[in-house]
Amino acid sequence: MRDHHNEAVVDDEAGELPHRAEFDAEVTFSNGGGLSARGFRVDVPHRQVDEDEIARLFLASLGLLMADEVRLRNVRVFPEAHKGTRGGPSSQESDRAEQADWRLVELSHPVRDGMVTYPGLPGPTVVPHLSREASRATYAPGTEFVIDQITMVGNTGTYLDSPWHRFAGGKDLAGLPLSSLADLPTVVVRTVGSGRRAVDVGTLAALDVSGRAVLLHTGQDRAWGTTSYLQDAPFLTEAASRHLVDQGARLVGIDAGNIDDIDDLSRPAHTVLLGAGIPVVEHLTGLDQVPPTGARFTAAPVAVVGMGTFPVRAFAAVPDLAR
Repeated sequence: MRDHHNEAVVDDEAGELPHRAEFDAEVTFSNGGGLSARGFRVDVPHRQVDEDEIARLFLASLGLLMADEVRLRNVRVFPEAHKGTRGGPSSQESDRAEQADWRLVELSHPVRDGMVTYPGLPGPTVVPHLSREASRATYAPGTEFVIDQITMVGNTGTYLDSPWHRFAGGKDLAGLPLSSLADLPTVVVRTVGSGRRAVDVGTLAALDVSGRAVLLHTGQDRAWGTTSYLQDAPFLTEAASRHLVDQGARLVGIDAGNIDDIDDLSRPAHTVLLGAGIPVVEHLTGLDQVPPTGARFTAAPVAVVGMGTFPVRAFAAVPDLAR
C-alpha cells in the first residue's frame, strides 16, 4: 500500500511526550481516482512510528476505503499533545482506560519434538547442544546450564506467513513492521457450528476490520493432531480476501490448517492477502475465549532475514469484565 520516498524525520528531545506526524500524501484508489494532502497531521503512538503505521492512521482518520497505494513525503514526527484523530492512539487509550484489567489468552499450539503440523512436512527435532551434565565441567561447582538445538521448517505449530512466503519481492520476517504483528485491535469472526466450510464476503460485510487483526474462529482446532484436522477444513474465499484488503485489515488468522482450501493449488487467499502485505497466521487455537471485539492480538515471529514463515507465540489481551 505504501511507497517509500523518505524516512520519517524525528524532531524530539523528550520521547515520553505524546507525538504527532506531519506529512504530504498521495492516495490512489483501487476503484479509480485519487486524493492529495499537504501538511496533514495525525496523532501517532510513539516517536519511532514507521511510515506504514502513519499511512494506516491517515486512512483511518479520514475513513478512506479501497485505498490501493499511499505515498508519503516530507514526513516529520514531533512531540505535541494528541488531538484525538479518528482511529488514532488517543481513542485506543480511552478504550483501554474503560477496561483497566486485562487477561492474556493463549492462542498457539506448543511445539514438541517430532510433532506433525502439516502432513508431508518434517516434524521438529529438539535435542541438547550442551547438556546440563556436560556444562558442569565449564562452570563453578553447583552451576549448570542447558543449551538446546531445534531443527524445523518454518511451517511448524502456530506460525505466521510473511509476503516473502508467496512472493520473491515481498517482505520477509525481518521486514515486517511490529505495527502489523503486535497489540492489534481484534475482530473475531465466528463460523463454528455453521456447517459451512467457506468464509465468504457475506460473513464479513457488516464488520469494521480497518486496522484490525481478523481472526476466523471455525472450531477446526478441536481436531488438531488428528487425521481429520485437514479433512473438509474451513477456509477463506478469494472474494473475502479481497474484501479484507479493500477494507484495510491489518492481519488475518484462522484456527485451521490453511487459510486456503487445500484442494485449490493456486492458493488465492494467500496470494491476495500476502500480495497486499497482510500477514497470515495459521493453526490458531483457543479463539472461543476471545470476544468478537475489544481484544488485542499479538503474533510476532523471530525476525529472520530471508525467511517467509516462522512459529509464533500468539496471544490475545482480553478485557476482564468480571472485575
